[in-house]
Amino acid sequence: MTRLAPAVVLVLALLGLAGAPASAVPLAGDYPTWGLPPAGANDWSCRPTADRPFPAVIVHGTFGDQKSLLDRLSLALRDDGYCVYSLDYGNRGTGPIEESAAQLDAFVDEVLAATGAARVQLVGHSQGGMMPRYYIKNLGGDGLVEDLVGLAPSNHGTANPGALASGDSCVSCGQQATGSEFLTALNTPDETPGDVDYTQVVTTFDEVVVPYTSGFLAADPRSTDITLQDRCPAEATEHLLIPTSTQAIAWVLDAFDREGPADPTAPIGCAGRVS
Repeated sequence: MTRLAPAVVLVLALLGLAGAPASAVPLAGDYPTWGLPPAGANDWSCRPTADRPFPAVIVHGTFGDQKSLLDRLSLALRDDGYCVYSLDYGNRGTGPIEESAAQLDAFVDEVLAATGAARVQLVGHSQGGMMPRYYIKNLGGDGLVEDLVGLAPSNHGTANPGALASGDSCVSCGQQATGSEFLTALNTPDETPGDVDYTQVVTTFDEVVVPYTSGFLAADPRSTDITLQDRCPAEATEHLLIPTSTQAIAWVLDAFDREGPADPTAPIGCAGRVS
């Protein structure tokens, strides 16, 4: 979920669209990074190893794309030994979330077919941390996903009154409002379905998913909620830039590299993992 101030203003500026009317925002062709994978990703000749048997799939957020602000995360996963993949979906994530989840479903099938892997590990930003839960719950992803890590995920939406209005320009925006019909159905009766490990990484400075605790999921042995400032009070990362945070990336790697979700007692701080 994203709004027009201040985070979306920054991302639109980065993408060359500051000042564009809301009705123009979803046009994928207007963005220079649309269709370009992040650094280190989408090598379809990559083969998983015994140590890293599950490919990593990065899922962008609303108004994002497969590359914007995701290079550092992608390279960290590649350097840790993963085959890394990233996709564009939903006309920059503005379309109906159900349709975006179907596109993720098809993309995961492509990744599994290309790599010969049995499952994937997903990491998503904002809507990208929540939308895969629809895929897991309703489209058969529960048997194909090992981990889901959400970075500032919109799991319970946003109560921010400045959120973009729903409609033809951004159907997913309305779906990500607190108490929406979509989120009510998604979160009932089980927020963590399937044989999947869930890790939610949030920041107290989130100005988009409000309150930031909306990113949390119900307590479960297979689910961990991480707040960046609990480990590093000086961490100033907000919603937009959380995929670039050294600490956030360290939590992604911790979740992916071990059985179960991320370990909240892991030696991770402001500078990432402390050896």
